[in-house]
Amino acid sequence: MSVKTLNNYINGTLCEPASKQYLNNIEPATGQVYSRLANSDAKDIDHAVDAAETAFPAWSTLPAEQRSRWLQRLADAIADNHESLAQAESKDTGKPIQLARNVDIQRAVDNLRFFAHAATQFSSESHATDSRTINYTLRQALGPVACISPWNLPLYLLTWKIAPALAAGNTVVAKPSEITPYTAYLLAQLCVDIDFPPGVLNIVHGTGKQAGAALTSHPKIKAISFTGGTQTGTAIQQAVLGQHKKISLELGGKNPFIVFAACDFEQAVTTACRSAFSNQGQICLCGSRIYVEHKIYEEFVAAMLAKMAQLKIGDPQDPTVDFGALVSAQHLAKVQSYLELAKSEGGTLLTSHKTLNLSDRCQHGYYLKPTLITGLDSRCRSNQEEIFGPVATVQSFSSQSEVLKLANDSPYGLAASIWTQNINQAHQLATDIEAGIVWVNCWLTRDLRTPFGGMKASGMGREGGFEAMRFFTEMKNVCIQYK
Repeated sequence: MSVKTLNNYINGTLCEPASKQYLNNIEPATGQVYSRLANSDAKDIDHAVDAAETAFPAWSTLPAEQRSRWLQRLADAIADNHESLAQAESKDTGKPIQLARNVDIQRAVDNLRFFAHAATQFSSESHATDSRTINYTLRQALGPVACISPWNLPLYLLTWKIAPALAAGNTVVAKPSEITPYTAYLLAQLCVDIDFPPGVLNIVHGTGKQAGAALTSHPKIKAISFTGGTQTGTAIQQAVLGQHKKISLELGGKNPFIVFAACDFEQAVTTACRSAFSNQGQICLCGSRIYVEHKIYEEFVAAMLAKMAQLKIGDPQDPTVDFGALVSAQHLAKVQSYLELAKSEGGTLLTSHKTLNLSDRCQHGYYLKPTLITGLDSRCRSNQEEIFGPVATVQSFSSQSEVLKLANDSPYGLAASIWTQNINQAHQLATDIEAGIVWVNCWLTRDLRTPFGGMKASGMGREGGFEAMRFFTEMKNVCIQYK
């Protein structure tokens, strides 16, 4: 099997790294190397930032309608290559091909189209202070900005960042995760194919410690939009102290999924299973702490185990598979270590009791059965730390006040899901839960106009809609007095 080479995209050209060094990229389903990516360093970052800085004046002064058309052309290119990109995303991440088709690639198209339209609708405020004075607000592009995306939803989240940055008139240096770089490389190829303006979007591959650190600390980078682990986000904050950059951090989650007896039971069970185990549990929004009212606790756990038994685990290329491979050997080992930790903390591990019947192609892949853990208290590490895998804990509660305390007993505050037919209960909890996103009787229902982000250790700032556009601009008040 030939090994693909994934080069950087700088100033409109695909180019090898300055060091001519490459990293192996492994297919999670098989454990085999199938491509190699540029192992970029500070020289490559300098090259990309210089290109972005050179392109900025022309791009930032381009009429919004023309920036919009370029984003639409890029969205069209992704849509025209939907299947090949879905196949690439599945291969690179280990996620089921049906998930890549229905969610990841379609959302990348939607992201670009949404912000293409937003570019032409973005507006600012004016205030008539008195009969002779008016204040108005300018929102001006910042310059070269950094967009750093994670490995779990590679093209989906990369476009979620670059689209508003470009729509607002900035130029971008993007660094995708070194674990799942393939669709970012294919996006670069599409940019070449459509003659996207050189230097406006640059994509540099490499490790976080080398390429990522050089990018975030670069003095010409005006803002950083980062999605990833909380520890890395904290490291970025510390690294840029004194540089006065704008920072948006979308970090980890340990999200409560709250089920009251007065709920749509079947829908709650189905969604709890989806919420806990979609993308092998590798979504920051997964409901990994499930709280069930004691009246229905035993019934709910039994029903959820039955749902888990229905999940088909196997080769991500199989369109009937629901559950694929974890992203890497290192991540698999991390998740397995939490299973051992949970047992040492007194937890009982419940699975579907099925053996994994994997094809010969997948015998060396990174597979793990979804697991539900009972018998743990809220303060144990398994309930406090983000596992980011197909593992969820389940506890019972007796009252609304008790479950609110349990839900907020976490260093994280990204999302929550509440299941109840009591509308007063839903509104009260939605107000009091410490989370940036609250779903009631649903999960992962998204409107791209709404702000997205978390509280506490789950990050700072908001993405989505005009909040993202505002982040990528500098506000300036102009006060005019006239006779």
